[in-house]
Amino acid sequence: MIAVVNQKGGVGKTTTTVNLAANIAHLGFRVLVIDADPQGNATSSLGINKAELGETLYDAMIDPDGVNELPVADVRANLSLYPATPDLAAIEIELVDQHAREHALARVLAANTQPFDLCLIDCPPSLGLLTVNALTACDQVLVPLQCEFLALEGLGQLLATIELIRRGLNPDLGIFGVLMTMYDARTRLSAHVVEEVRRYMPDDILKTIIPRSIRLAEAPSYGQVISEYDPESRGATAYEALANEVLERLGWQVGTEAHDASSFEAMASTG
Repeated sequence: MIAVVNQKGGVGKTTTTVNLAANIAHLGFRVLVIDADPQGNATSSLGINKAELGETLYDAMIDPDGVNELPVADVRANLSLYPATPDLAAIEIELVDQHAREHALARVLAANTQPFDLCLIDCPPSLGLLTVNALTACDQVLVPLQCEFLALEGLGQLLATIELIRRGLNPDLGIFGVLMTMYDARTRLSAHVVEEVRRYMPDDILKTIIPRSIRLAEAPSYGQVISEYDPESRGATAYEALANEVLERLGWQVGTEAHDASSFEAMASTG
């Protein structure tokens, strides 16, 4: 279970979540996306009309055993979704008096009876209660990092938060990888930022680098992932490569049963 986290906005969290999920699902693995951002961008990026939704992640976090329509199945083949709407912004107030409120999302996952091989959580651009819930529920963190200098300062803050979560809520939380996004080959700055991260976190930086691409920015407005919108684009090629790298890091092979649905249920019941 992987949370896609960065408290800085506009770094490619949602783009990474939906495109990585779609590519891995396309390879035959059962993937669950949790849209934990009140903006609901992952929901709309996958072509879901938020105005037509009944139950959402908000309802599930309030009463995990009371939802009947979640997760939304077959958003794509092998891809399901816990959608979000702006209602989710109220969850911090709703949970303020709830016991173990940091584990609300973990309870949602524990209540889910459907088997999945991989869960990806799209987190909001903050380190508030929703992100804390995601970090408590997951076992690994994927950090999209924009190729800009100020992103390095934010990375230090995020790593400190992850360490706090390890100490108090989720001792097994690990870093799956740092994904460099919005790379512009025309600038020295992008290359410099990549080298700085590679020097600071040599074992964590992923080999795949996501380029800055107008096609990636356009795809969500059509409710499509990049492999549907422009499969020949640089962005589509990059996310296909990322999916293969993620599977390699997980030790999974396409066409095998190395993925274990029971392990998802075990992780979901943690906490």
